[in-house]
Amino acid sequence: MKEKSKQPWNDKLTKKAVPKVKHIEKQFSDIEADSDMLVATPKIFEEYLNRIPKGKFIDTKQIRKDLAKKFKADATCPVTTGLFLQIVAESAYEKFQNGTKPSQLTPFWRAISPNSTLAKKLSFGKEFLVEMQKKEGIEF
Repeated sequence: MKEKSKQPWNDKLTKKAVPKVKHIEKQFSDIEADSDMLVATPKIFEEYLNRIPKGKFIDTKQIRKDLAKKFKADATCPVTTGLFLQIVAESAYEKFQNGTKPSQLTPFWRAISPNSTLAKKLSFGKEFLVEMQKKEGIEF
């Protein structure tokens, strides 16, 4: 049986997608019932992370609030937030492995805590994440 080739993370990042604001009737995770929930895109998260100043850390709850406000929603989907942040991080790390300098990467380490569930899911482990945070003086 032929193994299916794995899609590069950068392809997932650059895949054509449009943000959607969905009205949800029932409570979902930390989002109240009868709310408008943003389902963003990986590119939106990449753009957001690229605007975080060097040495600053913004947690995912704040990112979700900021994006919801920008797109006139009550909240941002927590499930896709984790997935899209992983896509951004994995894509950046792929670029790093292919020779891109850390200073030219999307700084995902400014938004992913090394003790988070997301950090544990990263295919490359959390050593690079922690190394980049230390270089910028980000401490937990």
